Amino acid sequence: MGFIKDTIKSFKPIDIAIWSSSVIAIILAFILTHSTDYITLTTSLIGATSLIFIAKGNVIGQIICVGFSIFYGVVSYYNRYYGEMITYLCMSLPIEVASIVTWIRNPSKSGHSEVKVNTVRGKEYGLLCLLSVTITAAFFFILRALNTNELIVSTVSVTTSFVAAYLTMRRSEFYGLAYGANDIVLIVLWSISTYKNIQYLPMVICFVIFLVNDVYGFVNWKRAKHLQFEKSQEADTAPTDTTLDETPPADV
Repeated sequence: MGFIKDTIKSFKPIDIAIWSSSVIAIILAFILTHSTDYITLTTSLIGATSLIFIAKGNVIGQIICVGFSIFYGVVSYYNRYYGEMITYLCMSLPIEVASIVTWIRNPSKSGHSEVKVNTVRGKEYGLLCLLSVTITAAFFFILRALNTNELIVSTVSVTTSFVAAYLTMRRSEFYGLAYGANDIVLIVLWSISTYKNIQYLPMVICFVIFLVNDVYGFVNWKRAKHLQFEKSQEADTAPTDTTLDETPPADV
């Protein structure tokens, strides 16, 4: 019950406004395009909901994101975006499960249902770059062999998705910027599909909304990191109880 209360208290009017606007925009796009693709609609709504929780540093967002990865993998399969399907089902999904574990193990001390923001050091960024290059090269040949639509864009999406998922798992505020880059790539990718079939417009709207949410997430995490640091400093410098018993110790 305490976790639920902290979750509710942590949401501010701006959070509710962003989520509500996201849901309304997705539903309107679905209605205006006379779409009957309810899987795409469901995927978009799940994604928008997960992102507002992630922006708050709440582990519920990672749990919901598992569902998004599954639905998004299905939508990508039907569009022959095999890169997206493999990325989200075989890479993002396992990392999201790992993120749930790391987030639960590293709560902040702010009194809210908020993860402790981590600082990723230089050497780890070097490792991340090496892993990203290796994964990108491997996926390029895999996706080409599968005759993936929009091969180059799909390959770039793999790179940005991996970097974003890794930084999310490591609890870095820069996850928002990485996912923002991924959102831009996916806006391009799904715009191509929308040009061929207007029913995919909700997916374009979805990732435009994702971009807004991820930028907001970055700003929110930077603020949370600063506040967590200040509270940590206050705890370290807080005076300890040095009151001594007035009765002198007995001689031994």
